Amino acid sequence: MKLLTKTEEILLLAIWKLNDEAYGVKVREKVMDMTGKLFTYGNLYCTLDQLTGKGFVMKYKGEPTPERGGRAKTFYKLSEKGLTALQEAFEINQSVWDGVSLYSFTRN
Repeated sequence: MKLLTKTEEILLLAIWKLNDEAYGVKVREKVMDMTGKLFTYGNLYCTLDQLTGKGFVMKYKGEPTPERGGRAKTFYKLSEKGLTALQEAFEINQSVWDGVSLYSFTRN
């Protein structure tokens, strides 16, 4: 099993949460909502291309829309491999953080 980077994990989770609405702008907004951090389009599309190349994500074109001058949006969907990787990341995170509570980080 190869571990995902934190960025890959966050993007896969955003795509999973967005389901059929996972296209570039929405994915970026979801990532920024989840993390509270600025996420550039360059970082977004670079990582999406990597995830697609690794077989974790599939991309497909939607219908052309008048709002986009007749151009179609590119949508992203988790592949079975991507879903498995996300499930493994969840399990690893649970295992790593087992026994640690939020209150463990408070200083006296």
